[in-house]
Amino acid sequence: MDIATVKQRQQVAWASGDYAAVGARFPITAELLCEAVDLRAGERVLDVACGSGNAALAAARRFCQVTGIDYVPALLDRARLRATAEGLESTFQEADAEDLPFPDGCFDAVLSTCGAMFAPDQERTAGELLRVCRPGGRIGMVNWTPDSYVGALFRAIGRRMPAPPGVRPPVLWGSEGRLRELFGPDVTITAPRRAFHWRFRSAEHQADFFADCYGPANRALQALGADDATSLRAEMVETAREFDVSDDETLVLRMDYLEVVVRRKAR
Repeated sequence: MDIATVKQRQQVAWASGDYAAVGARFPITAELLCEAVDLRAGERVLDVACGSGNAALAAARRFCQVTGIDYVPALLDRARLRATAEGLESTFQEADAEDLPFPDGCFDAVLSTCGAMFAPDQERTAGELLRVCRPGGRIGMVNWTPDSYVGALFRAIGRRMPAPPGVRPPVLWGSEGRLRELFGPDVTITAPRRAFHWRFRSAEHQADFFADCYGPANRALQALGADDATSLRAEMVETAREFDVSDDETLVLRMDYLEVVVRRKAR
């Protein structure tokens, strides 16, 4: 299967459900990333695979000149609505993380919160993030770790719907060793491990929410036969319980990620 076909399937998956409802529930990661990157007012900022705009809007709150790109038009529409509602200046356009339509070095900071990591060609994506970031600029990413809840969820899906040959797991972006492979020697990387708590009424509630709204889970459950879909949903419930840190009947889901800051060397 070629990359173009993989991307088409990914676009269908991310357009399934209601990812805007998912992203709207963890803007905290984008706000913290903007602080880690140390954005300054007036800087030119690109949010890659921006979804419904968490990082773009966080940068706009800091009076940056912001552009957000994604390949799912419905998510871009939601990002524009959010920006208008909050009175934030930002621009959103349809584009591919593996082929950014911008000149070399035209952004002071390039951000991506749980977005660019899902592009199928990891090397090409990292190359594009570097290319559009100016010398001395910063790349900031929020990437789920391999041992996170999201990593476990994608392994559960992958056992029933294996990825095409040659497509590497997205959660590799949550490994500092893989980041160094992707971005090469001419950068400095800091990647502390972080976590936030996502609160649900129960593990069953969390599984229902992801089944309805989180594109990859929604698409998988629709595509699988009845027995496999029932098995996947049961595993989603059990996985949520494994990452539960609550001390009552509710679910407090620990979401582990790397808060990545890549600094390009100044020439």
